Amino acid sequence: MSRETRYWPSGVCLAVLALATGTAAAQSAYKGGEHWTPPSTADGQPNIQGDWTNDTYTPLERPAELANKELFTRDEALAFVKSRTERLNAQSADDIHYDDAIWQAEKYGKVANLRTSLIVDPRNGKVPSLTPAGQARYVQQLAAQRAEKVTTRASSRSLAERCISWGDVGPPMMPPTYAANLEILQTSGTVIIRHELMHDVRMIYLDGRPHPGANVQWLAGHSVGRWEGTTLVVDTTNFTDKTNFRGSPQNTRQDIFATAHLHVVERFTPTSADKIRYQYTVDDPSTWTSPWSGEIDIRRTEGPIYEYACHEGNYGLANILRAALAPPR
Repeated sequence: MSRETRYWPSGVCLAVLALATGTAAAQSAYKGGEHWTPPSTADGQPNIQGDWTNDTYTPLERPAELANKELFTRDEALAFVKSRTERLNAQSADDIHYDDAIWQAEKYGKVANLRTSLIVDPRNGKVPSLTPAGQARYVQQLAAQRAEKVTTRASSRSLAERCISWGDVGPPMMPPTYAANLEILQTSGTVIIRHELMHDVRMIYLDGRPHPGANVQWLAGHSVGRWEGTTLVVDTTNFTDKTNFRGSPQNTRQDIFATAHLHVVERFTPTSADKIRYQYTVDDPSTWTSPWSGEIDIRRTEGPIYEYACHEGNYGLANILRAALAPPR
């Protein structure tokens, strides 16, 4: 299948105005949700293999205008999706950037969600405040980024600009701006998650191995999992202090580097043949004043996962560095 058969023509974004859950289910989703028995793999594991998307209009943090409103009504949820779709499609043809209709126009549509934020705990739908140490690190990080933007060193640019890693794919897996597609594969001892955006491949080990010592680190951490009934529970530690992580103060969307103390626990619960409830809890006492949790439904979609060529020969990074040094017009 060609890429064109999965994507709608440029500038077209079809909104699926159907609610994924009813109000009662949305209110109790983070407590367990529906009971459904998935098919099994050849070795008896619940089978969650296939192509999926976590694409959504629901923001990580609740917008200020919604205050403490945790849930939309059905009509409000439909109106929210409709307004976001209209705003996306209203952009001019020459306004091309990563969050416009050209990049986001997948063949599948947007699905309305009763939740007003992906964060379910704290109940205000906000990432907790930074600790004093986290705030100091955030300020230092911003200052360093401003200084580095006028250098010619490739190492001064972000991991995303260098095509190394995209922070949103996690863990936890928060929806990226576009290409929010993933493939899940299973063997007897591993669950493998392939992300379309930034070509990340994640290994979750089910063979009972412990996490390695704290001196062994990865940008995406080290993940071990176990099955609790039909729910895959994944524990991830051993992150680096350069792991890009969404969760800055004042809802600025500015990433903050988490620390090596970051700890993420995820739960993958299939609730139907075409849906997995994905829940996660994030804790880093060196960054936030308390743990926080989020939830989203992952929907089955048509594959395959495509190659993410990123810089197409790495011309992009050279041009980024040239532009940083160009005198203002």
